Amino acid sequence: MKILVGLGNPGQKFRDSRHNMGYRVIEEIARRYPIEREECKFDSIIGHLRIHGELILIVKPLTYMNLSGRAVQPLLRFYKQELSGLIVAYDDMDLEPGRIRLRPAGGSGGHKGVASIIERLGSGEFPRLRIGIGRPPQQWTVESWVLSKPSSDEQILMENAIQQGTDALVEWVKAGIVQAMNKYN
Repeated sequence: MKILVGLGNPGQKFRDSRHNMGYRVIEEIARRYPIEREECKFDSIIGHLRIHGELILIVKPLTYMNLSGRAVQPLLRFYKQELSGLIVAYDDMDLEPGRIRLRPAGGSGGHKGVASIIERLGSGEFPRLRIGIGRPPQQWTVESWVLSKPSSDEQILMENAIQQGTDALVEWVKAGIVQAMNKYN
């Protein structure tokens, strides 16, 4: 079993914001693969499905971004899952819009959702998929930038990144983080 977590903020208000790129990748996986069962627990919406015959949990935490660890930590404990069987997808301002980057482990890079997960798990030794949203122009605050909708030009780039990010997560399930990094980074 593997657990794919997409970070975002729940609610229609945030649906198309830059901060919800992780949610959007999880939604694309759900579109491509039939969900066998869906449930709400551990402050998350959890879909059970199979990719290449392996049981996969796709997870959208409902805790709001900055408290994502509250959802992820009990989920891993309940399913007795190792950190290597978890991957977290999220937006990243350090990548230009539309770029993706897989990493085997690391710090939060200033991302509060990832910081919450690292704090609750006591480790940053889990794979992640970063989806570029770019840095805000000087007149924008970080908060207003991540909670706003991308421009139409950026949206095209981000839709492509969602497709590519979904492909990368499927490759991770099939072949592991090193193979996925070699193919998609």
